[in-house]
Amino acid sequence: MGGITGSFLLLCLISLANANTSPEIHSHVYSVCEDTPTGRTAFTINATDAENDPLTYKLTGPNAVFFTVGASTGIVTVSRQLDRESDDLMPLGVLISDGPNSTPGELNIILLEANDNKPIFEESSYDVEIPEDTAVGTSLFRVLATDADTAAAGVVQYRIDEVTPNNGISLFGIVSTTGEVRLTGRLNYTELSTFYRLKINATDGGGKCYFNETNYLSSIAFSFITVVDVPDLDPQFIGLPYITRVEESSPVGLSVFKVTAFDQDTGVNDDIIYSTEDSTADGLFSISRDDGIISVLSDIDREVIGDTVTMTVKATESKLNIHGIYASTTANVQIDIIDINDNKPEFYKCGGSGDEVSCVTESHFTGEVFEHSLGTIPINMTVKDPDKISYTELILEGTDKDVFSVEPQFTMTDSIVQLLVKQPQAVDYEEKQQMILQVIAMDKEETSFRSTATVTINIKDTNDNSPTFPLDTYKLTVTEHSPVGTIVANITAEDPDTMDKGKLIYRLLPDSILLYFDVDPHTGTIFVKNEALLDREVRSLYYATLQARDTDGKTGTTVLDITLTDINDQPPVINRNTPPVFVEEGGHFEIKIEATDADEPNTVNSQIVFGIIPSKYSDNFTIDPDTGVLRNKGELDREAIDPELKGRIELHINASDKGIPPLSTTVTVIINVEDVNDNAPHFEAHFYKFSVKEGEKGAYVGSVHAEDLDQTTDFNRISFSIIDGSFGSFIIRTFAEERRYRGNITVDPDIELDYESSRTHFRLRVEAADLEQKKAEVMVEVDVLDVNDERPEFKPTVPVTVKENTTITEAVGKFLGHDKDGNHSLVYELESIICRCNGSLSPCSWFILDPTGEVRVNPEHTVDYEQCDQVVMEAQVVDVYTEKGENNSVTTGQMVINIEDINDNAPEFIPSGSVFVVVSESASKGTSVAGVTATDRDSGINRQIDFKVTAVQFEDTNNHTSNMRMLFEAITTQQKDIYIGIIQTTEGLDMTLRGKYKVTATATDTGGLSSSTILDIFTVDESYKVELQFTRSVDEVENKRNEIVRALTAATKAAVEIVAIKSDSTDASRASGVTVMVAYFVYSNGTALTSNEVEKMLSDPDHYLVLTDLGLRYIGKVPVNEPDTDPVKYILLGIVGGLIIVLGVLTTSLMCTRRNYRRKLKAAKAMNSASMVTSDNQKSGPVVPGTNKYTMEGANPVLNLNIDTAMVLDLEEESSDVDKVSLTSLDYSDYTTNPEKDTKPVIQMAQEEEEEDRRLPEYSEPLGAALAQRGQKKDKLCVGFSNPAFSTTDL
Repeated sequence: MGGITGSFLLLCLISLANANTSPEIHSHVYSVCEDTPTGRTAFTINATDAENDPLTYKLTGPNAVFFTVGASTGIVTVSRQLDRESDDLMPLGVLISDGPNSTPGELNIILLEANDNKPIFEESSYDVEIPEDTAVGTSLFRVLATDADTAAAGVVQYRIDEVTPNNGISLFGIVSTTGEVRLTGRLNYTELSTFYRLKINATDGGGKCYFNETNYLSSIAFSFITVVDVPDLDPQFIGLPYITRVEESSPVGLSVFKVTAFDQDTGVNDDIIYSTEDSTADGLFSISRDDGIISVLSDIDREVIGDTVTMTVKATESKLNIHGIYASTTANVQIDIIDINDNKPEFYKCGGSGDEVSCVTESHFTGEVFEHSLGTIPINMTVKDPDKISYTELILEGTDKDVFSVEPQFTMTDSIVQLLVKQPQAVDYEEKQQMILQVIAMDKEETSFRSTATVTINIKDTNDNSPTFPLDTYKLTVTEHSPVGTIVANITAEDPDTMDKGKLIYRLLPDSILLYFDVDPHTGTIFVKNEALLDREVRSLYYATLQARDTDGKTGTTVLDITLTDINDQPPVINRNTPPVFVEEGGHFEIKIEATDADEPNTVNSQIVFGIIPSKYSDNFTIDPDTGVLRNKGELDREAIDPELKGRIELHINASDKGIPPLSTTVTVIINVEDVNDNAPHFEAHFYKFSVKEGEKGAYVGSVHAEDLDQTTDFNRISFSIIDGSFGSFIIRTFAEERRYRGNITVDPDIELDYESSRTHFRLRVEAADLEQKKAEVMVEVDVLDVNDERPEFKPTVPVTVKENTTITEAVGKFLGHDKDGNHSLVYELESIICRCNGSLSPCSWFILDPTGEVRVNPEHTVDYEQCDQVVMEAQVVDVYTEKGENNSVTTGQMVINIEDINDNAPEFIPSGSVFVVVSESASKGTSVAGVTATDRDSGINRQIDFKVTAVQFEDTNNHTSNMRMLFEAITTQQKDIYIGIIQTTEGLDMTLRGKYKVTATATDTGGLSSSTILDIFTVDESYKVELQFTRSVDEVENKRNEIVRALTAATKAAVEIVAIKSDSTDASRASGVTVMVAYFVYSNGTALTSNEVEKMLSDPDHYLVLTDLGLRYIGKVPVNEPDTDPVKYILLGIVGGLIIVLGVLTTSLMCTRRNYRRKLKAAKAMNSASMVTSDNQKSGPVVPGTNKYTMEGANPVLNLNIDTAMVLDLEEESSDVDKVSLTSLDYSDYTTNPEKDTKPVIQMAQEEEEEDRRLPEYSEPLGAALAQRGQKKDKLCVGFSNPAFSTTDL
């Protein structure tokens, strides 16, 4: 029964399973943008299940790699970049399952266009050549670009983005739709560019799909257009204007000038033919047809043809131009004819006027002159020299040649000749009526060219005598105020000319004298003309000139000296206003009253007597009657004078002469008696006492009074001052009252008295002083009344020190304040934090201030000594209980925090561009070969540096590097803050090595911090040594060593290493002072120059002259005299050396034979191991590890030969059985695989050559076993690291 029930249940389950339907796919076509980014949703598979079972989705088929589907959602995302141009319809397999059932299907994915392809030009460049006369509008070429996209994205538009040069942008255009490039402007090969580069842009129509923004793509192609020149321009002369010169009478055929023309069509450059078109003087010059040289054709006479000849020359192209004609051009050539001296000067007599002037040669000329006259004598003479440039000298000859001069004396042109009277006194009619001269014209350059003319001069008589007086001066006298008509004198003149006898006319000069005197014009009588004006006191002496004139107007004169005699008609006159006299009371004064009398000096009429007219105060004064000196009799007292007069006294002084009758004058003298300060101030009371409350600025304390008995304000004015006891707390101000002064004492407006201070009682010493500091003193006591008003104050804060980089949370310092009031509560507030960084101050936030005054490190910042070495904090203390006045401190408290340096900076090397080399001369022990410099940012002892050489390697010319022993050491020195490490050798270096030493120099400070740098020290062979000879002494070369090094470096561009400067060893060189400099020339990469290379570089003219000036004479190996040698000694040495070599060869052969056998044995062992290795690509034969050979048919024939091991290992039948047994034993070697991962294999090789029977270590590859046998060294463990991605088989 149980079996039946189980079968029934099984049938039911099967039935239920068959009733579940499969999922259904509703849509098989989907559109996806080809530019959908990876990871973005492409579409959602539309499928359902009738039972609504959960569906799972899976993509199948070759295109499934482009999409990813959510297994439970059916959302398909893009996993690879799509490309419509590759396939616009993608079939995509899909498998949908609801669990029991699965539905396969195929979806068709239509890829929608997105503009993802840019236009592509069919050609990379479009190059054309076009003639410059190509017509505008001509099609030049056509560009074509294709776009793989469709629709608008595949439509290409063309444009020209750029034309080079820029001015060609207007010359070319392009049809945007077809790409046809056309000429839009005229080309010009000469004036415009001959070459153009067009930057052509092809842009598609744009498109968008997944993204909303339209995307445009474009490409660029270049077109190079070459303009071809055509003959369309006329030739052109250059160097215009053409002006030249040639001497007259030049020989025929002489070259005068050369004209040059060129074809403006530079691309054609046609030949030019020269010819003469016209000339102002035919037949004089000709021009060469080919080269344009103008030469003399016939004789040239400047006096005939003139100064200038103008030729018109023509330049014609040898070929037809584009118009079918021979292009030509003309130019004028001006040829100036240079004159030569070939004519003599001659005299001419000219007549006529204007354009009708005519001249004829003449040798006789006449002229006339009045006796004793000056000026020119016209003789109508002209001198001419036909030459253009002449220098004619005119001289006089004859008996009377010294009486006259000729003008001009020298001339360079045609000139009118005149005679001038040089000695008029010799031209006297009474002595001679006619004079004859010869005028000679002579060419200065050729004195044989001369002409002579005779000149006759007739002398005419003149009236040449003037009237004269017997005396030159007449002294006359007359009394002042004489009546009109009074005769002063009678004076007449004489004239030797007979026509002037009795006909002289007299006159007084100047006209101003006629106001006082006059003269009878016929008799010469002089008389008084005005009585009133003759005043001796006004003018005592008159000067006049008496003139006599004859009938011809000639005059003669004499001087009249007229003196007026005195009468007493003038009273005394005070010379000037007497200024007021100022005299201090009790003092003395003197003042001189000066008066003058205009009457005759030293007579009674002018003698003056002084006196004082009596008055109220006249008895106090006296005056000297003769000198007029006024002085006081005794001391003057200002207080004795009426106060209303204010010290002013008036005295009347009388001045009288001694004439008959006497005349007098009175003057008033003002005397001011000045007050002096002879009274001191005095106080009204002997003592004053006041009180004032504390804390009131400017509070009134009390007043003091004082008086000065002096009358004037200059001396009784009083000022008060506190001279002691105030301690800066009080001030006093002065006020004037009717007859006294008041001093108000107040508290200083800037001071508040403090009862809590030590000063509650003041004893003020008050002083009253007048302007001249006469003083009086009084004592004033002031008591201070208590008020609670004290402000808190800071106590001095000592500097604190904080180490840099500290992280402590405890207080590093504390501000302390106090308040004089008994009840107070102090709170501290931060004002500022200033850091001193690199010598300058700037705000910072390294520390914080608690209200209690404690200072702590700000945990948000790091204290760094190298950044800032000091911090200054300023704080304010506030008393919260203050009732009156300010509650904070007057001044801020200041705390100085010094940052202490710790050793937190390693030394830093200073880069250097120096090249370090080792040469044979510097390879000995203790020689300095390099240097390093370093600094440390720390301070003090922390910045001290010690250098040490920590490693030495040698890199040969094949870039193989090997470790060396410590061949170098570092010596530490210091220059200021920079430490210098001098690298020197510890032993002699092997100069046979070729390459460079890599020396690791380490700089360590006192705290153990260090840094290293590697120096390249190049070895330079002695063969690169260059010896330079200088014609200077050793001292001179040493002194100019830096200049020589700079010159050598400039010439070779290499570092110069000087190893020796010495005198030449040869006797001849030593006698002549020759010095040899031995040097190496090395580049920064270690390459050295040979002597020949240096010599070639130094021979450059730009550098040779500089080095020659420095004394360089010879470059290369200096020849030396070889000493005599003993041949027997060298023969014996050769025999010994040969024996040593034979012994060495035998020893080496024995060792090599044994080593060769061992190497072949190991190779056979490796081959045996290789036969045990299997590989997927192995066809046949053993695989040799460490080679590129995997099969017997591979690329390496050597490793795949069918090797007879007996032959290769030299194991013939004669070989011992022991050798064969050794080979056979290879088959039983034990090889195991390294259990480590293959990514980190480590091959350990440690084997001694003498212990052949020891068990080999385990190796991951057979080649390791073979290589382990090679390169084994005694007592040394070698560890090699293998790249896991690169095994020995890969080699």
